[in-house]
Amino acid sequence: MDSQQFRAALGMFATGVTIITVRGSDGSLAGLTANSFNSVSLDPPLVLWSLARRAGSMPVFTHGSHYAINILAADQKDLAQRFATRDIDRFAGVAWREGAGGAPVLDGAVATFECANRSRYEEGDHVIFVGEVERCTARPGAQPLIFHGGRYFTELPI
Repeated sequence: MDSQQFRAALGMFATGVTIITVRGSDGSLAGLTANSFNSVSLDPPLVLWSLARRAGSMPVFTHGSHYAINILAADQKDLAQRFATRDIDRFAGVAWREGAGGAPVLDGAVATFECANRSRYEEGDHVIFVGEVERCTARPGAQPLIFHGGRYFTELPI
């Protein structure tokens, strides 16, 4: 098995699309598109996500006290692509409010999780971040943005 084969097989698992956001100790904002999000525990409320060790934003996420996980709505595909693009001001013109610990919470998300940066685990070429959810919101009935096989989709009832 090679890494391309492994990546292609992983792409067959449909996921939601998130943007993880953080405020640096210098007040700067950072964020990235990720689909490596999952629940861990209801009591205490814990979630996880992972970030490549070589990511330029690794230091700000490692040292930040809080981050927000913004689950994107179907009409936020452009935002997902924006936060996946390198060397741009990802927050330029993006509406957000300050969440727990100063982490940016994006307007229009179907759900948000405002998390304290609880723990990290280095595994392979990624770091797994576990966040303790301090606040969360949801918009019932909002259509989520879905990623599968390298493409974006919207929710289709069966």
